[in-house]
Amino acid sequence: MLATTRFDSPVPADTSPRPVLGVHASVTARRWQDRVGEGRAAVVQAIAQRHGLPEVVARVLAGRDVGCDDAPAYLEPSLKTLMPDPSVLTAMDMAAARVADAVERGERVAIFGDYDVDGATSSALLGRFLRDQGLEPTVYIPDRLIDGYGPNPRVIGELAAGGATLLVTLDCGTQSFEAFEAAARAGLQVVTFDHHQTGVELPPTVALVNPNRQDDLSGLGHLAAVGVTFLGVVAINRELRRRGWYRRRGVAEPDLLALLDLVALGTVCDVVPLIGLNRALVVKGLTAMRARQNRGLAALGDVVRLSGPPTCHHLGYLLGPRINAGGRIGDAALGARLLMSTDAVEAGRIAMELDRLNRERQTLESEALDAAEAMVAGLLATADPAVITAASVDWHPGIVGLVAARLKERHNRPAFAIALNGDGTGTGSGRSIPGVDLGLVVRAAVADGLLIKGGGHAMAAGLTIAETRIEAFRAFVDERVRSGVAAARENDQLFVDGAVTAGGATVSLVETIDRAGPFGAGQPDPVFVLPAHRVAYAEVVGNGHVRVSLAGTDGTKIKGMAFRAAGQPLGDFLTSPAARERPVHVAGVLGLDHWQGEPKVQLRVLDAADPGKARA
Repeated sequence: MLATTRFDSPVPADTSPRPVLGVHASVTARRWQDRVGEGRAAVVQAIAQRHGLPEVVARVLAGRDVGCDDAPAYLEPSLKTLMPDPSVLTAMDMAAARVADAVERGERVAIFGDYDVDGATSSALLGRFLRDQGLEPTVYIPDRLIDGYGPNPRVIGELAAGGATLLVTLDCGTQSFEAFEAAARAGLQVVTFDHHQTGVELPPTVALVNPNRQDDLSGLGHLAAVGVTFLGVVAINRELRRRGWYRRRGVAEPDLLALLDLVALGTVCDVVPLIGLNRALVVKGLTAMRARQNRGLAALGDVVRLSGPPTCHHLGYLLGPRINAGGRIGDAALGARLLMSTDAVEAGRIAMELDRLNRERQTLESEALDAAEAMVAGLLATADPAVITAASVDWHPGIVGLVAARLKERHNRPAFAIALNGDGTGTGSGRSIPGVDLGLVVRAAVADGLLIKGGGHAMAAGLTIAETRIEAFRAFVDERVRSGVAAARENDQLFVDGAVTAGGATVSLVETIDRAGPFGAGQPDPVFVLPAHRVAYAEVVGNGHVRVSLAGTDGTKIKGMAFRAAGQPLGDFLTSPAARERPVHVAGVLGLDHWQGEPKVQLRVLDAADPGKARA
């Protein structure tokens, strides 16, 4: 069965209406398509007229399938309305009761979190709550190289020997059979809060809370682990209140809403869809972040010179990568330690160290990507693989996911990057394109004996492989996803929300558009085209970015940045003489730069088109 299973989703034939500005093929080989389409034009008018909204906001809402009746609730997501009773999650009541027992008894609790941002924020969230209850939990974040992913018997033994009687695993544990069997032998009870996919069989625990376990009917499978953990904290807090814990201590209940800054950060950085409860958590979390009550987040914001109100873009591209840097190439526990810190001096020191590690990570990534591109160039010279697979003994295992992501972006096809460990095995990571379920094909490769272990989601997967099986794995994946990759690439589109000029791209307009935010996974940033603008200035800056100034027909200019575009078709086009000699079409995301206090509009350039060459 596995040998014939396909792992790509059919892409419908292109029956789209005329593309935006007639762009059938941009410089990145994409068709520009109206996100709203003629079929929802009436919805745009209805939203605008009934709710008194500007048409640009109505277009953004309609383009994200928000109906007229749902628009007010979408613009003002309410936790009071969207927050479920935590008990709807299978095993939540048992988990809350066991943790509440530990609080009342003053037990030593060990927290085991994953080494990414979702794991760090989950660990800090529960750790801060337990600390408020008088406990001093031990927080253990595994080392990517020494420990690998998830709990293992050695660490379990160390935590039990250290006196822990309850282990809470966060963003991991759903598949930790061997580790939790070791915990049972050591007398260490386990509670798990996770969100990863799982089969029918579960490891031995007091309670395993995971909205994606097969017997969970909560409908909350879109939550990140930090969202599941937050619901867990709400349930534990409720259980302690029911037991009279706060009354007996004579203290007020903790302000759980103040912890939503951690929930927002983990949710955005784990790239889960910003729909329903997730969207409300992020909206309220961004508000909490503005208060700067978390000293660690405040210190990190200062290090990256975060100006203006925090946005999802800041979380995903400035704060998140630095918290991740410790788990990738340094001390994996630094991120969680920063987010739990209550000392401004300590927080500042950790934030600076994470910033240093992030710069080191960028260097390692750049070097590895250059080497990978050289491999890919040789591969593409003789073949047209559906999936790119590159491997090297010189790569750090902590950056292979980033390399895979860059290869996927540049070549518009799934990509795997594998760090060879020098012992005959490799540690790899894959990134996919819409329509190709990479996690499914990796799990099938495990079942087929091609991988030592592996798993993941539709868009991302991880694996461990014997070096001698890399070529067989490459052929296995290529055969199963080729048709889906071909269809997805043939129908690659950039969805456009509207058109604007440099003069019309005002601060007021951007603030109006932001009313429909926040934007992220599942709720993409609104994309606007600037028709017939001239590239007045272009230069390569930083780590391969292209900075531009675009001039409209009236001479008004807007500054823009095409990230990681140097040496790529988009960057080559923007810096070419042709882009200066005649008007071109440019597409991107409008935002505000609050540098030095006064907000200014800037464009994050995603694509461009030569009007004379973009038509079919």
